[in-house]
Amino acid sequence: MTSKIVSKNLNLWYGEKQALKNISLEIPEKKITALIGPSGCGKSTFIRCLNRMNDLVDKIRIEGEVFYDNNNIYEKDVDVVELRKRIGMVFQKPNPFPMSIYDNVAYGPRIHGMKNVDKIVERSLKDAALWEEVSDRLDHPALGLSGGQQQRLCIARTLAMRPDVILFDEPCSALDPISTGKIESLMETLKDNYTQVIVTHNMQQAARVSSFTAFFLLGELIEVGETKRIFEMPQMKSTEDYITGRFG
Repeated sequence: MTSKIVSKNLNLWYGEKQALKNISLEIPEKKITALIGPSGCGKSTFIRCLNRMNDLVDKIRIEGEVFYDNNNIYEKDVDVVELRKRIGMVFQKPNPFPMSIYDNVAYGPRIHGMKNVDKIVERSLKDAALWEEVSDRLDHPALGLSGGQQQRLCIARTLAMRPDVILFDEPCSALDPISTGKIESLMETLKDNYTQVIVTHNMQQAARVSSFTAFFLLGELIEVGETKRIFEMPQMKSTEDYITGRFG
């Protein structure tokens, strides 16, 4: 099994507070890896290290290494804009731009001078399972879509940049069960072509969609393995307590 992203002894501080402690984790290629754990345990902080989103936060200090296709993304000569094209992110709350559905998806390709934008928009919306719902109103405001549609639009916007990896930071936490089901089905469809990492508080979701699961607690990686094994035979008591709801 090939690893697409590998972190080695990754540490991160917000000012004086250490949020990540020696995280060494391999993200397998073209699989879905779920990150679980209580609020404030470092899941979202970790996922934002994988495409250097934390660079945008003040008073951040990072030590350790993160390798993407065997290249350390924290080397000084790394093109961070190009990195974020290759490793896209979908956030917790849908964040469509205040423009048309079409222009949302076309925005990135236009900025980067990509050709055949019409085809890119159509393909991306189809890959995000949204084309049939919006193809006759591409000029309508994206903010007029439902929450679930907005989130799939944001996924389409990410797909338009032809990424290699997609990071999902609790993409369904603000959605109803039907919309959540559509996002989960979409992730399963995308698995053939993309490496995916999802941060989720939903144990059932992690069990449904992921091949591998990593349990974080207080900034540390406690346990990682195949999802079925983590949920049925966890090796660490804190993992078992969290999964079974006895945590705390």
